[in-house]
Amino acid sequence: MAPALRLLLPALLALPATTWAMAGAQGPAGGARVNICYNYGCASEGSVRVRESTLRRIGERLAAARSAGEERERLAEAVGGLYRVAATQTAIAADRAGNLLDEGADGRMDCIDHSTSTTRLLQLLEARGALRFHRVVEPARRTRLILQHFSAVIEALSVEERFERLPPGQALAGCNCTEDGLVIGEMDGDDRPGQRYVVDSWFVDNGEPAVVLPLAEWLNGGGPNVQ
Repeated sequence: MAPALRLLLPALLALPATTWAMAGAQGPAGGARVNICYNYGCASEGSVRVRESTLRRIGERLAAARSAGEERERLAEAVGGLYRVAATQTAIAADRAGNLLDEGADGRMDCIDHSTSTTRLLQLLEARGALRFHRVVEPARRTRLILQHFSAVIEALSVEERFERLPPGQALAGCNCTEDGLVIGEMDGDDRPGQRYVVDSWFVDNGEPAVVLPLAEWLNGGGPNVQ
């Protein structure tokens, strides 16, 4: 990683969540706009419009998740889909997994671009109430020898927090469940409140589902072997 990028990393990580995302910024005729970084170190940014119909479709698919694990699977697909939308409006269609396969291409994305942009996309979905089992938190960094890598991160909610995120009228009196019988009071084995997961889109080509891993596994070097 270039020295200039090393100087940029602490500044990017220090930004508050509201700076990381333009979550909820309204585009024309509804929908939203979000800035996507590319060309390494957020050297270039493009404003991408996501149509209301696209956001509604993603929200409906996420709402059908019946567990935190299923929400993570659907979230990985949603991030890939939003990057496909962004590829129709910016140069990032050229982005490939890792850094070597698209070296020198306009639209290439390093882990700074991905962690920043994926965090913005996740915050956009969270601001619209699409996440019921997780919250978006600050990006994570791992260091191996002189190499650094960054990723967007989500955190599992407590039962009480999950309950609070249900839309009005979806909770049955005296039961932590939705009207269709989804019980939100039971935790998956690894979904203790505060459990964190990376949502790492740097590992894949543009438009493919992001890689979601427990943060601890990722910090230990987990993830596809790409460079």
